[in-house]
Amino acid sequence: MNGSRTKPCRIMISKIVIVRHPVSVCVPENHKLTLSVRAEGTGILNYQWFTDEDKEVPAGTESDLTIRAKRTQLFVCRVNDHFCNWVFSDWVKVKVLDIDKSGLPEKWLGEPHIAVHPEPQTVQQGTELTLRCAAFGVPTPHYQWYRNGQPLLDKNSGILQIDCATAEHRGSYLCCISNVLEETWTEPVDVDFVQPDQLLNAAPTATDKVALLIGNLNYTNHPPLMAPIMDVHELANLLQQLGFRVVSLLDLTREEMLAAIDTFLQLLDRGVYGLFYYAGHGYECVGRNYLVAVDAPQPYRTENCVCVQRVMLSMQHRRTALSVILLDTCRKWYNQDCIPSGIMPLGPTGNTVYGYATCEDAEAYEVQDGRKSTGIFTKYLNQHILQTEKVTHVLEKVSEDLGRDPLVKGKQQVEIKHTLKEPRSLADPVRTTGHTRELHQREVCWRQANKLPPKKRLMFVCGVEVELSFSALFSNVLVAFATVKTEGPRTQDCNVTLSSIPETLVIKLDLHYTHMDSKQRQTESQQVDIGTPLVASCKLYTRNHPTAKKRGGASAQSMGNFSSVKPRLHPTAAGPCRPFTRKAECAAKVAVAKSNEPEENDENELQDFPLRH
Repeated sequence: MNGSRTKPCRIMISKIVIVRHPVSVCVPENHKLTLSVRAEGTGILNYQWFTDEDKEVPAGTESDLTIRAKRTQLFVCRVNDHFCNWVFSDWVKVKVLDIDKSGLPEKWLGEPHIAVHPEPQTVQQGTELTLRCAAFGVPTPHYQWYRNGQPLLDKNSGILQIDCATAEHRGSYLCCISNVLEETWTEPVDVDFVQPDQLLNAAPTATDKVALLIGNLNYTNHPPLMAPIMDVHELANLLQQLGFRVVSLLDLTREEMLAAIDTFLQLLDRGVYGLFYYAGHGYECVGRNYLVAVDAPQPYRTENCVCVQRVMLSMQHRRTALSVILLDTCRKWYNQDCIPSGIMPLGPTGNTVYGYATCEDAEAYEVQDGRKSTGIFTKYLNQHILQTEKVTHVLEKVSEDLGRDPLVKGKQQVEIKHTLKEPRSLADPVRTTGHTRELHQREVCWRQANKLPPKKRLMFVCGVEVELSFSALFSNVLVAFATVKTEGPRTQDCNVTLSSIPETLVIKLDLHYTHMDSKQRQTESQQVDIGTPLVASCKLYTRNHPTAKKRGGASAQSMGNFSSVKPRLHPTAAGPCRPFTRKAECAAKVAVAKSNEPEENDENELQDFPLRH
């Protein structure tokens, strides 16, 4: 049979090859991320993403899967073609950490970001030793623990656990955390061992101690006070004796109070003791305490004041080991129909202490006796604060002494609220090992907030040399001294007056002298820009300054007090020692329904302070 036979044509169907698998990630809750897979094959490829629950991901039909991470899950992608070929990618884990994500860059690219550093440990021999750290990263970071600079075999997870620790495990530990983008290191922490009886007697320690003291006395629209200037000054000196870094401020507007509190919060960190003290006008509304700024209008509302509980919440978010708030202010209710203490809990983490000068719906008093004025609560607080007892025991002694004072008996009584879970004292020592980076950052911030201008030597045309020097009574009160160091060849009876130029940080020096030839008094002037000393970086210097005081004499010093502080005396009635209230009345000049009551707390006040999760 003639003819040709046609050979059948065979079509080779290529396999699907995944050339790039998705990678596991570790991200904060609600973070938006994209999982990607890349594959090669014949024809059009189809994709379907699945979770570890064998569920198809809705809309997960592309090579890129964009999700918002809510919880830890596993994902895998199936790739198939029209020739019934299919293949699966590697399983990947999207690990979600519901922890503090503060400091994560806005345009984060996935480099390791440490969210939890290990904590120093003091353990007994034979017990379990556990160190923890955690970091966000895309891809998921790799962990490698080190002791005394040497890598530890098989210790490559976020948790280092030794079941039966011995003395050989004593040392300095840190963890290297890395992915393909970057390598970073935790702060080193010390692990020490003690005998059981030593552990029972071990005193608590702080990684640092920081205090913010605010005294408001010269109010624009409310009765002035006398005592806060002395209260803040004396308490600051006592706290410094206890090892606290102290920022003391007088007469702040609400904007300035918020700026000062924000700077104070930057000085707090894990293990730090934080103390906030306020003396001035205040009130209470629905269980929350409000501090009245010097610029609060009449009548005022909550948005004109600072909410104390928000300060405490912000302190807790900084992971302080002890958070103390001391309030020498009134707690009168302006809405008598409201339910007292009707407030949702703020989720305290423990070791928080409130020391109130008075109880709910009561006034706090200050006493003037001759030239000295003091808040009664602060008077007794200063008598006991240096004691090494637990902070709540110190406040109990203050309460007992104040309760016996005949001037306020039946009018004012201390109230203490706390969640203290450890016997912590304001006199506890500061331990500086194991947190080098945090300590360095606080040192930088602290130096910036306490920087004094250097001494300056000024030479005038007449040949007189004047030295300008500075000191600080408060963190926002700069005192300038001018001293005539050398008189000119034809000058006599020299003295210097200082003044500040409003709205600036410039000092004007006026040199007054008698010219020996003409016998006439003459004046020469110079100006000095002092930069941004003390807490000027917090913008606490924008209001007008008073003219400086002066002292005569060639060898005398001229002193200028550059601040907005001008204490004013109360009109006093008969009697050498009479208590005055720190209640700031809130009454409108024209009767309007409810206009004499501050509005009740609004949860939107959360925006007052940055919450550093």
